[in-house]
Amino acid sequence: MAYAHSDRPVRGTSAVATMPMAVKILIAGGFGAGKTTMVASVSEIEPLRTEELITAESVGVDDLSGVEGKNTTTVALDFGRITLTDNLILYLFGTPGQDRFWFVWDELATGALGAVVLADTRRLDDSFPSVDYFEKRGIPFVVAVNCFDGAKQYDPADIRIALDLDDDVLVLLCDARDRASTKEILISFVEDLIRKAQR
Repeated sequence: MAYAHSDRPVRGTSAVATMPMAVKILIAGGFGAGKTTMVASVSEIEPLRTEELITAESVGVDDLSGVEGKNTTTVALDFGRITLTDNLILYLFGTPGQDRFWFVWDELATGALGAVVLADTRRLDDSFPSVDYFEKRGIPFVVAVNCFDGAKQYDPADIRIALDLDDDVLVLLCDARDRASTKEILISFVEDLIRKAQR
């Protein structure tokens, strides 16, 4: 697990303070699925973004079908932080979505406790590379279906079938713009990881 810590005494006191455990969670998914939005919606600090404008150079390289209004793209990572409890802090690393930036993924995945694969039902095929990436590396993940305005809504069971997911992979619905919704995804994922570790 990333960011392991040890207990250490607080200077000037005889008590021992327990440092919070910090873990690394990736926010992954296809181009335009809402990864940057998700990190920003829940981060308690000003999120770090590495977004650049989409230019004419991306014509024929980036598929903008279904996300025609998108005018920026993440080129390295997004970073945010959320404190879930007094002793648990999540560091969130949003991955770039396009294939040409996937060389960054191996570095970002190092030490990660797990990943949220953000899925867009308008472009569900874009979720397969992320699912494959984490399955092949044995990194636990949850699929969070970002419910975009105007997009057809599907039952999580149907998403599971469409993505050919194992029964133990959580599939949840969310609104990546909404802090409470994003926080609920992260809490559900951490609780699921704890349950699995206790088995």
